[in-house]
Amino acid sequence: MTDHEAAPAHPDRRLSTKEAAELLGVKPETVYAYVSRGQLSSRREPGGRGSTFDAKEVAALARRNRREPSGSSHIGGELSVRTRITLIDKDRYYFRGVDATALAARHSYEEIAEWLWTGRLRPGITFTAPDTSVAIARRAVDALPEHSGPTDRLRVATIAAATADPLRFDLSQDAVLGTARTLIPTLVAALPPLRRDHRDEGPLARRLWGRLTGRAPDAASLRVLDTALGLLIDHDLAASTLAVRVAASARAHAYAAVSAGLGVLEGPLHGAASGLAHRLLLDVLDQGSAGPVVADELRSGRRIPGLGHRLYPGEDPRARALFTLLEEVPDAAPALAAAHDVVATTARHTPLHANVDLALAVLTVASGMPASAGETVFAVARTAGWIAHVLEEYEERPLRMRPSGRYVGARPPQPLPR
Repeated sequence: MTDHEAAPAHPDRRLSTKEAAELLGVKPETVYAYVSRGQLSSRREPGGRGSTFDAKEVAALARRNRREPSGSSHIGGELSVRTRITLIDKDRYYFRGVDATALAARHSYEEIAEWLWTGRLRPGITFTAPDTSVAIARRAVDALPEHSGPTDRLRVATIAAATADPLRFDLSQDAVLGTARTLIPTLVAALPPLRRDHRDEGPLARRLWGRLTGRAPDAASLRVLDTALGLLIDHDLAASTLAVRVAASARAHAYAAVSAGLGVLEGPLHGAASGLAHRLLLDVLDQGSAGPVVADELRSGRRIPGLGHRLYPGEDPRARALFTLLEEVPDAAPALAAAHDVVATTARHTPLHANVDLALAVLTVASGMPASAGETVFAVARTAGWIAHVLEEYEERPLRMRPSGRYVGARPPQPLPR
């Protein structure tokens, strides 16, 4: 039995931060993380120097944590990880219990990121990157071969930015939040601009726009991009997010955890899926109809990109939100019509709904962006969600994300090979 289990506090008195941390078996900064996430309430006593906590509330949280010591379990043969970040329920999803599409409609990407990290909204916040970090990241990205993809560039920029941060091994909440607020704009700034007159100022969506297309931005298109970033910040335990949590479980620093996520994101079934949908829409626009294009996909035995999602029986709410905004973008009309044609044509064979990859493809096609642009948007957006999961995982028992292998090979003893 540990010390904090052996000596419970008197239920009627207030606990100091140190006492609460000892009872919970965590660091003092984790106690404040519990407060920011609404799991504990704190009070500052008159004349006191620090916060105090209700002993009963702390004891109840300690009991809950002991009942779920690893924070994970196996349900239906799949890994289930306890999280307070995102809930997906039927055809809707929520960030910290708040409808994610409503958040993205009313707040910027940076504001939603802050909400996800801290549980507090900071209206008007923008992220800025240190000149030193940007310079090192740009040099590293510029050294890559010309054919390098967006995720290659972002991963290299992440590693380069890490080398410029001697305090990267500080895993406290404040330090990780500081890393997040500078890493994301550094990633954007490290990408080569496509307009000579591009200036790195204003909201992140505006800065990213000039690295996705050479066209001048209009207000409606920028709104779509900013909303897409907000909608894509997190989506529960996607494959890349699980990789991030595994890295954080081993107490890798935030840059390394983000790099792990970027490595998984590059798969065609994850972050690169919007590029396939982009090419599909170009084919439909070239052919003048979705019929022959969809027929070729089906004849080849390929699934139609941009359609269906295993977590949503109906339409992906992220796609629904973006399609509504895309109707206000004049240049998007042909690509939007092509997307609706794809959905209607495919529905004759299989009742699949549009997912966010198809909506992203409408934006990238309509804005003259390359097929890889959707992957860039996805990666930049999801970095904020990965940081939220890093912060959450640092509060858990180290190395808990270590499943046991089920050996199915030859049984020992086997003879030595010759």
